[in-house]
Amino acid sequence: MEEPESSPFRPGGFVDPEFFTGRDEQVERVRGLVRSSTRGRVTAGFITGERGIGKSSMARFVRQAVERDDKVVGCQVPLGGITDLDSMVAHTWKRLLQQSDRRPWYDRVAGFFGDRVKSVGAFGVQLALGPAEEVDIRHTFVQSVHRLVKSLAPERESLLIILDDVNGMAKSRGFANWIKSTLEELQVVHDNARLCLLLVGLEEQRQLMISDQPSIARVFDPIDVAPWSPGEATDFFRKAFSTLKADLSDDHLTTLVRFSGGLPVLAHEIGAAVWRNAATTRFTDAEVSRGMAEAADFVGRKFLERQMLHAIRSERYRSILRRIADEKPFGFRRADLMKRLPGREQRVLDAFLRRMKKLGALVEDPESPGGYRFPSLLYPVYFAIETRRTVAGRFSID
Repeated sequence: MEEPESSPFRPGGFVDPEFFTGRDEQVERVRGLVRSSTRGRVTAGFITGERGIGKSSMARFVRQAVERDDKVVGCQVPLGGITDLDSMVAHTWKRLLQQSDRRPWYDRVAGFFGDRVKSVGAFGVQLALGPAEEVDIRHTFVQSVHRLVKSLAPERESLLIILDDVNGMAKSRGFANWIKSTLEELQVVHDNARLCLLLVGLEEQRQLMISDQPSIARVFDPIDVAPWSPGEATDFFRKAFSTLKADLSDDHLTTLVRFSGGLPVLAHEIGAAVWRNAATTRFTDAEVSRGMAEAADFVGRKFLERQMLHAIRSERYRSILRRIADEKPFGFRRADLMKRLPGREQRVLDAFLRRMKKLGALVEDPESPGGYRFPSLLYPVYFAIETRRTVAGRFSID
């Protein structure tokens, strides 16, 4: 079936608030940080979690909630591809202006930037900055935040800045030091600064920042976004398909929940693909099978390197992957896996391990001699789907 404009599934996009599932505790922690900033404090949080876990969607959900309920001006800044401080700060102010357009506080934000605000037809408002200005606004960032927050009062009580996808910036040695000094200056020099800064990224990037600047560990409140539980995934699929007036059997629901692996990004890909392959609102095994295979194709192309996709097409490698994904989804020891493999797979196991390590799909586990683990939950869940393809290319429902 064609997906309606109101489809609950958002592969690759932000999740609509009504389908935001299983994050109550984390949302309240972040909202607590934002509320503290409205009382004159400078607060900071770091939202971490697996790839595809919904970190950006959660940040957006919080931003919408505090703008609606807590007299806050919010700004979510996607930093993918940005690796230097000047570009990051300039991008932050540009996104603040754009996201304020048509909001009650727009005139105050636009007035703050003055004649650098340009209207560009269908593209809306833009902040025109020359190269020299981009350097200058980085050095005046603290003063600018302080003045901007004062200009927003009393209608708006604090500023929320979300630096989303900081994985590239975290590799810059100057980033952690700049963040620490900026927050400290706001707290010490400017009373009543009223800023909440949220960073969104992988846990390894938070650790990288801590290795560069150990004080980062105490500056940021870490908020870990965990995979959905089976119950939370079940609630999501039931609610999503009920809005489409679709009849999903318990067996099909179990399949979708199992192979989404608690990852919202996979749940949305799977749900959208199964719906597209359905002829009616009552799904057959064949339609679910086609949908699962199609979802695997989309996920593989979006998240896995081409070399990895080619490697796992090997029938022997697929057999090994199935054993791993079925029995030890998070990690395994080579010796234990060897015992479970038939002779022909045993002969290629070491070549398989070397290839998967080279491709980044496996890493050695320092806490387990001879052990390996997946660097991301996305890999074992995807492999569990991929290794169930039939000869005809469909997904085998068992």
